[in-house]
Amino acid sequence: MSEAVLVVGRPALASRAPFAGEARAIPVRTRLIDRGDDVAALVAAAVAGIASGDDVVCVSETAVAIAQGRAIAAETIRPSRLAYVLSRRAGALATINQPESLQLVIDQVGAWKVIVAAAAHVAGRLAGRRGVFYSMLGEAIATIDGYTGTLPPFERTIVLGPADPDGVARDIAARCGAQATIVDANDLGIAKVLGASARVERDAVARALRSNPHGNGDEQTPIVVLKWRGAAPSPFAAVAA
Repeated sequence: MSEAVLVVGRPALASRAPFAGEARAIPVRTRLIDRGDDVAALVAAAVAGIASGDDVVCVSETAVAIAQGRAIAAETIRPSRLAYVLSRRAGALATINQPESLQLVIDQVGAWKVIVAAAAHVAGRLAGRRGVFYSMLGEAIATIDGYTGTLPPFERTIVLGPADPDGVARDIAARCGAQATIVDANDLGIAKVLGASARVERDAVARALRSNPHGNGDEQTPIVVLKWRGAAPSPFAAVAA
């Protein structure tokens, strides 16, 4: 199988993802999702006539988390001195270069664990190892979206990871009559499936979303429908028992 995917609206990024001309990623625009929205109902209405069967409806984890009320206004967070000191040493693209975001990590895991991870990170860099801080703190960092990458009026809002992403994906799948996933993708070529309905092939979906057809700007397309047009069974959905 050749190594490219046609991503509607974002062809310049196509080289990042596999599955050749047999896969299509269709971004679906919605109204702005807000706290308290019924995500499954909203998604089902948006993809009606677009998704069915073994298609996979991929929903942005940020949209799901916002609907669940897992968004925090940055001005309500009071960063500690530790958060300020460490955030200034983070990379420009790192979520934790914002002291408010790093304070949420400190609140979750404790100051001493963050200090130990920072010290281990420095030692790792001296030994030629990268990413020690992030690997030690794991999901405490991975589930936080900093406020610089969120669509207005949430641009000064820090969004936590969604609660029960598998359950949300199952609910969406039941409403849509297709498969469903909750995904975290970015313009760095990284995509993760956080939750999925029963028949989704998570690794294949993640590979197909490396080009980030959702977009990281103001596209307002929190839904992407993955369609398979090959003669072989879809790699995105396991064969039903």
